[in-house]
Amino acid sequence: MAEDPVTDPVEAPQDAAELQRERDDYRDRWMRKSAEFDNYRKRIERERREQSDQAVVDLLQELLLVVDDFDRALTVDSGDGDPAYRKGVELIHGKLHDILAKYGVKPIDALGADFDPNVHQAVVHEASPDHREGEVIGELRKGYTINDRLLRPAMVKVAKA
Repeated sequence: MAEDPVTDPVEAPQDAAELQRERDDYRDRWMRKSAEFDNYRKRIERERREQSDQAVVDLLQELLLVVDDFDRALTVDSGDGDPAYRKGVELIHGKLHDILAKYGVKPIDALGADFDPNVHQAVVHEASPDHREGEVIGELRKGYTINDRLLRPAMVKVAKA
């Protein structure tokens, strides 16, 4: 003989309040997991962006070493050397600066400015009666910023009284 499903204690339906609590519990868990996953996705995107930005900065810092070499080559007087050769070096130098500008890299104007430890690296302090205390009187290596962030500080010579 089959037992009545309504009166069977093993298969009796749960009361409505218990079902709502269980539903609310599952919904709460789902909402928490959804928020955790969203936070995870945002963190991974941010880390990828930071890694990409750091890779660009590393590449640009390596490229600045080549720009420094061109700067030094252009300051040397070639005497009676081939003017076409110098013109070629100047063109390459100009293209490098155009590439840097395309990526938001700008040189720091150091000469004549007040020494700022945020953008200058003092290498030499020199007594100079013609300049004010803390004035940058020489630039040994150009400094650069990228999108208003420091890429490389300028190595400078600073006047002292």
